[in-house]
Amino acid sequence: MPAHVILVAEDEPLLRMSMIMALEEAGFDAVGARNAREAITVLEMRPDIRLIFTDVDMGKGEDGLWLASQVRDRWPPVLIIVTSGHHHVSTEMMPQGARFFAKPYSVDQIIGQIRELAA
Repeated sequence: MPAHVILVAEDEPLLRMSMIMALEEAGFDAVGARNAREAITVLEMRPDIRLIFTDVDMGKGEDGLWLASQVRDRWPPVLIIVTSGHHHVSTEMMPQGARFFAKPYSVDQIIGQIRELAA
């Protein structure tokens, strides 16, 4: 499988680092962003990103759904996985083709979904 770079957008440092480490252990390259604006900056600098994994709630500023819509508009080939522990996000609320996982999620389930999407 070709290397797929994954951007993890999560404001909680421990969750962000934990997911990055799990993705790297699964054989992916992963980078992190603390919020939606930082994620956009990373996407602008890293054309090799193939998937974004974003939390809906990221403190002040734009949320993960805003980020997902920006990604779909500006980088249509980038795959999107959205997660939240506070909101149930319906299919209608997300860009076409995005996937949603409620927290707490299984890291193995997320990695399985990434492998399926990236295949």
